[in-house]
Order: sequence, then C-alpha cells, then structure tokens
Amino acid sequence: MQNDVKELRRTSGLSQADLGRLLGVSRQTIIAIENGRYDPSLPLAITIARHFETTVEEIFHA
Repeated sequence: MQNDVKELRRTSGLSQADLGRLLGVSRQTIIAIENGRYDPSLPLAITIARHFETTVEEIFHA
C-alpha cells in the first residue's frame, strides 16, 4: 500500500521523531510506514488522518 505520510509530515515541518511523539509511536514506526514496509493498524491510520485533517483514504492508497 502506498501512502503520503512523508509528504504530509514534511509539509507540516515535522521530523519523523516529532510525528512519532505526536502519534504515540516510535520514530522507527514512522520510518517503516513512510517506506511502505509497515501498514499501520486501522486505529493508527485513523489517528494519522485526524492529525493531518484528512481521510485515511486520502493518505493510504493502492
């Protein structure tokens, strides 16, 4: 699954560590999500979408 987490994070001026702290996950989790090695759980995907004020479908796509 592809995602736009890296672009959204960079646009927001956040580091991977900053975003991880805001979402309650590790920097390594953010790296894995951005690189497509880890698909977040639905609750985490919803938290990410809420943080960026968008929908899960807009961030995570095929």
